[in-house]
Amino acid sequence: MKCPYCNAENTKVIDSRPADDNSSIRRRRQCETCGKRFTTYEKLETMPLMVIKKDDSREPYNRSKIEAGIICSCHKRPVSTKQISRMIDEIENELFAMEEKEIPTHVIGEKVMKRLKDLDEVAYVRFASVYREFKDVNTFIEEIGKLLSPQVQKDQGKNGGEA
Repeated sequence: MKCPYCNAENTKVIDSRPADDNSSIRRRRQCETCGKRFTTYEKLETMPLMVIKKDDSREPYNRSKIEAGIICSCHKRPVSTKQISRMIDEIENELFAMEEKEIPTHVIGEKVMKRLKDLDEVAYVRFASVYREFKDVNTFIEEIGKLLSPQVQKDQGKNGGEA
């Protein structure tokens, strides 16, 4: 690190500690040539996660977009804000663990639908209807049929195959 006073390249770190927001390191340095002290901040350089939209345009990942879609889907449903927040955290952890710089919207949408399906089936159908752009009532019926068929199979197994 160059000294800001004399431009000498030999400086030493005399103190290091986390900065106020804990996302960077504050370092006190001293120039070995002129003896003056100065402060530097070291921060992790990150590339923002980019989302590839259906029209192939790209935009930075935005948590609030996922949150808005899920909140809208869960409107008047027995789903707490804590459950929604936890779900978004899990989705984000999966997305960032993929270590990709760009992720298509369909990957994010499928992850949201998978979790909503387990959490609240009505919220799932609401989200899927917007995300998959259901065109008519038959598409709703098909999706609800997919939800019901595993339940029907379970019920038939309990009743010895009788419906």
